[in-house]
Amino acid sequence: MKVAIVAESFLPQINGVTHSVLRLLEHLRDRGHQAIVLAPATTGRTPRRYAGFRVVSLPSVPVPGYPSVRVAATPQWVLERELAAFAPDVVHVAAPFVIGNSALLVARRLGLPSVAIYQTEIPSYAARYGLPQAEPLLWRWVRTVHQLATLTLAPSRYAREQLTDIGVQRVGIWGRGVDSERFDPRKRDPAFRRRYAPHGERLIGYVGRLASEKQIEDLAVLADLPRTRTVVIGDGPRREQLQRALPRARFLGQLTGEALPRAMASLDLFVHPGELETFCQTIQEAQASGVAPIAPARGGPLDLIDSSRTGWLYEPGDLSQLRARARDLLGDDHKRSRFGADARAAVEHRTWPLMCEQLLTFYAEAISEHRSTRIR
Repeated sequence: MKVAIVAESFLPQINGVTHSVLRLLEHLRDRGHQAIVLAPATTGRTPRRYAGFRVVSLPSVPVPGYPSVRVAATPQWVLERELAAFAPDVVHVAAPFVIGNSALLVARRLGLPSVAIYQTEIPSYAARYGLPQAEPLLWRWVRTVHQLATLTLAPSRYAREQLTDIGVQRVGIWGRGVDSERFDPRKRDPAFRRRYAPHGERLIGYVGRLASEKQIEDLAVLADLPRTRTVVIGDGPRREQLQRALPRARFLGQLTGEALPRAMASLDLFVHPGELETFCQTIQEAQASGVAPIAPARGGPLDLIDSSRTGWLYEPGDLSQLRARARDLLGDDHKRSRFGADARAAVEHRTWPLMCEQLLTFYAEAISEHRSTRIR
């Protein structure tokens, strides 16, 4: 199979979109398929190849107020030239919004089947960034973009319902894999704990981007829990503001390589307070690490956390309930350990190869649907 991947972001930018694309490229390579990547050029060094496949960097401009995020400013004829030359069997569009919209229009013009991966609840970000009046317009844009695709894949049941409610048709569900060898409870690091919990404190951790939509300031409700320390892992445009809002927390920056799974496995509790997660990969990584997560009962966490067994959900906005959930697990070592063990058991089979094979069946479905539509 020949797969053209058009992504709204790529290396060196690290986020959920990039992570999924990298795992997919590795799987396509391992299974003997062919691929090409088209993505916006970004700050830093964008590789010319990944997993042996060519990466085409497209001209881009920074997002106002978030300069590390860039969107492609590429005329459609450039995409048409690249896609026509590669002649893919299917066009995979990762988190389509700007360049993804253009790619879907070009795919339709070239008569190519397409699979759009819905990943980010951008319209709901509008209120977080001071533009609530833009939200309905952005939802209409999401519907317009995804209706161009042969098939759309949402990462969770909640996200699928969001899309069908606004009128998007042909929506399936494709989750994400987790590397349960990389994220493993055995990587719990005594040195990490000595450094950040020198007196045997319980470590509460967050891992992810430091941005408004993640609501990391909600962790302040846990700041005075006795015998606890909070560590924040990641980077982003709100780091300075969050350091002021959470003066007792330790901000470790973005961790990569083995430093990240060691840090994750060394936590006692993982808290992700963001209410706009369509999936939330870091919850899976915490679970694979044997660490019980706590998250709002909205979006992707509804599919990932079996509340009162593999973690805790709390009502969105109810920070007193978040605090109560945290106290429940931090005060009961046996219960916390049991939740962590059950969490790992729930996700360790959900490997990237398994999920990528599932994606290939969705590609085949889109190709079949496209052919039958053309015949009709």
